[in-house]
Amino acid sequence: MDNKDIQQEFFGFIGTGNMGGALARALRKQVPGSRILLSNRTSEKSRLLAGELNAVQSNNDAVARSARYIFLGVKPQMTETLLSEIAPVLAGRQDRFLLVTMAAGLTIAHIRRMAGGDYPVIRIMPNTPVSVGEGMILYSCSPDVEEKETQIFLESCAGAGRFCPLPEQLMDAGSAVCGCGPAFADLFLEALADGGVACGLPRASALEFAAQMLSGAARLALESGRHPGLLKDAVCSPGGTTIQGVRKLEEAGFRGAVMNAVIAAYEKTLELK
Repeated sequence: MDNKDIQQEFFGFIGTGNMGGALARALRKQVPGSRILLSNRTSEKSRLLAGELNAVQSNNDAVARSARYIFLGVKPQMTETLLSEIAPVLAGRQDRFLLVTMAAGLTIAHIRRMAGGDYPVIRIMPNTPVSVGEGMILYSCSPDVEEKETQIFLESCAGAGRFCPLPEQLMDAGSAVCGCGPAFADLFLEALADGGVACGLPRASALEFAAQMLSGAARLALESGRHPGLLKDAVCSPGGTTIQGVRKLEEAGFRGAVMNAVIAAYEKTLELK
């Protein structure tokens, strides 16, 4: 696709917190700042981000009136209030626009009902590594989103990380893995570093070693395509040190605990509907 197609669109963000701000930064890698509108309940936050990105500080109504892609970066419990406030503006538009929602637990049907119209919707589930361009972003589109619109969305946000289409009925399960997963990984990361400190490593070194190891292990799994069980077996020499560590993790129910964490997050997401 010609990059001119992307640069001719207006992208608006209502909510520039951690996730909205991270996506806006990723978008800025492909889109001129003059085509990015930023609005936030705390105007100082959107002002600072607008200055950082050389973008346009705006307000909710202006974003709803002008942006082709309207990113809804507010918490799920605030989404209905926001959409009810901008619904009259959306209803008055004569041009085509898309709503991009990142609210956990809220389906495309929910968003359309709250917005007061059967507007085209792209539902996304990003995660915090978006802020360093290594996010895992799941997305699902309403049937009326055109292929070119999807491509513009994907290419404009490419700096956020890896995108994967997913049937909407699986979005909540996917979110429990990649949306909540960074918190689980961070717990493991912290525990690895604590173990290193207990063995005598300086704290900073232990954390660096553990973080780079996790990053490398994840990249190896993605790029090799090998099953993680095979990758684990490759490290566990007969009678060696690693298999003894694995034995202790299994004794503590490590895998069952991780599975239960994902299931608990998934079940909580279902309660948000």
